[in-house]
Amino acid sequence: MNDTVTLRDRLKMAKFVLFNSRLTNGPQVRKFEEEWSEWLGVEHSLFVSSGSTANSLLVSAWKELNNVPDGAKVIVPACTWVTNISPIIQNNLTPVFCDINLKDFSFSIDGLQRIAEEHQDIRGIFVTHLLGFSAKVAEFRKLFPYADILEDVCESHGAILEGGKNAGTYDVGGTFSFYFGHHMTTVEGGMVSTNNPDLYDLMRIKRSHGMARESINCGGYSAQYPEIDPRFLFVTDGYNFRNNEIGAVLGQSQLKRLDDMIDIRNENYRSYYEVLRQYQNLFLLPEEPSPLQSSFCLPLISHNVDTHNHLQELLDEYEVEYRPVVGGNLLRQPFLKDYTASCPNADVLHERGLYIGNSHFITDYHIEILEEILSEL
Repeated sequence: MNDTVTLRDRLKMAKFVLFNSRLTNGPQVRKFEEEWSEWLGVEHSLFVSSGSTANSLLVSAWKELNNVPDGAKVIVPACTWVTNISPIIQNNLTPVFCDINLKDFSFSIDGLQRIAEEHQDIRGIFVTHLLGFSAKVAEFRKLFPYADILEDVCESHGAILEGGKNAGTYDVGGTFSFYFGHHMTTVEGGMVSTNNPDLYDLMRIKRSHGMARESINCGGYSAQYPEIDPRFLFVTDGYNFRNNEIGAVLGQSQLKRLDDMIDIRNENYRSYYEVLRQYQNLFLLPEEPSPLQSSFCLPLISHNVDTHNHLQELLDEYEVEYRPVVGGNLLRQPFLKDYTASCPNADVLHERGLYIGNSHFITDYHIEILEEILSEL
């Protein structure tokens, strides 16, 4: 992969390290959080150690703030990253698995309708905006008007919801990953964003061990427990999900280029799609290029296993990197062996799906290589 962290990024980090003694969570983290919130269009954001810890923090705080009981049901997609499912289980909630559609790879509406008929007690929906596509969140709300909606946007920074809001701002909150291969990077890192001040405050506390001193209302907690040193007053269960000043400096630098990088990714996707459109006899077409997207990759879903296998051989031959679509149908993974659901579209993705990367480094040469590979199938 080309170097996403530019020389200018490196110089900014080096200068910061040379001339600043504080490298742990501090003013640069807060500055990055404020800049991210302004970019996304939300009131509050927290810089954390990864997209996965952002998911854990959001689910844990949502459950505690809203007194969601153990065992409450949360709809999750059968195809997503594993750490969308883990926080549901770790917080003693019940995942209800729903099949995906093979256009934007979010929930199948038919699958959601079946769940609505079978379960009248759905408490939450954890949506994944997968692979840069914008999920049809408003349609999900119509089926479950009383369920809270949480959004994972780790692969879709800058995707737009129908109606114009940014993905990650629809309801409870949204999570983002800044891992090295994503739209922008802090090498390792993530963000969780919300418009709910109470949720934000609780996540601040939980991000840092459950310590009251992280709260905007730290004085109120100290007054309740005057016998405990307020610097070391723990008011809830928590984690160490903090990030650091160096990552924040890199994040600020990368954020200035994010819109341009998204535009390039979307232009690449349009070029990829025009090539793929010529091979509909071999592949399912994902969602057409749209201003709502923030492309992460090009999914290639073969009509049959033979084509899928041959495609992998050719990609290897041409030294084109590819990956399965997240973990495929996660219900076929060992850690979910105790859960079952009928998810035929997820099985298609599992057995015949892969993706090739997209980034602001893609050139006409890469598009031509794809066209040559597909012509040999």
